[in-house]
Amino acid sequence: MLMPKRVKFRKQMRGRMKGKETRGVQVSFGEFGLQALEPCWMTQRQIEAARRAVVHYCKRRGKLWVRIFPDKPVTAKPAETRMGKGKGAVDHWVAVIRPGRILFEVAGLDESIAREALRLAAHKLPIKTQFIGRRDLAASASAEE
Repeated sequence: MLMPKRVKFRKQMRGRMKGKETRGVQVSFGEFGLQALEPCWMTQRQIEAARRAVVHYCKRRGKLWVRIFPDKPVTAKPAETRMGKGKGAVDHWVAVIRPGRILFEVAGLDESIAREALRLAAHKLPIKTQFIGRRDLAASASAEE
């Protein structure tokens, strides 16, 4: 499972997920990508399930980039424990996703195969997503100017 090798601080506060993403919003490595449209905490299990869905459908053709990493610890107290006695132990790790973030990228595939592979991956994720290509981003950037 995905998790950091080491962190400076073991436990973090929950934080806020307001606003749109400003970093990681371009299709940088591949030809097609899967873009988040909603904010969420995505767990390491959800990321791995989506990755496996893409790899399984593509049958090891093309290349896949996972553009997100779960680096935020989420704590939980044991079941049937009284309140107090401090913050719980780290239970799992999540990636903080804001709208606009590119989650996965693929290259070396036909558009129809890439679209279907990323559609299957999107079904494993807890948010709405959209399929996006490099030319979609270039067209939208030129339209804004």
